[in-house]
Amino acid sequence: MVAAALVDASALVALFGHDQPQQAHYVGLFEQASNEHWMLASTWPCVTEASYLLGLPRRFAFLRWVAAGGVTIYPFDQETLESMVEFMRQYTEEPHTEMDLADASLFWLAADTGINRIMTLDVRDFSRYRLPDGRVFEIL
Repeated sequence: MVAAALVDASALVALFGHDQPQQAHYVGLFEQASNEHWMLASTWPCVTEASYLLGLPRRFAFLRWVAAGGVTIYPFDQETLESMVEFMRQYTEEPHTEMDLADASLFWLAADTGINRIMTLDVRDFSRYRLPDGRVFEIL
């Protein structure tokens, strides 16, 4: 069985950003994933969020890495947004916690693919999410 993991925007920013506190952890994790041929998956909302948060020229390096296949980007149909809105509604507890679109897209991807391992700095939120089958996310 091929190892697989989802990749959140926060992990991408930690990997490509400047002076990120968790950078060494994610450099090591992505090296391990590369050496062991993990299937890494993310979504366009995560790419958009990471791109927005990264400064120049790191943004360009990140986008070129994505274009070269550094991570597989899973598309979704427009109708899938309805499911994501329901996830966001379910996990938003104002004013303290909010599931954003990037998180909802990864939640949807986990439910769709069965992959529950995730690279994220968003431990608080991904620790409270429960997939439709009751599984929790394994945070890397």
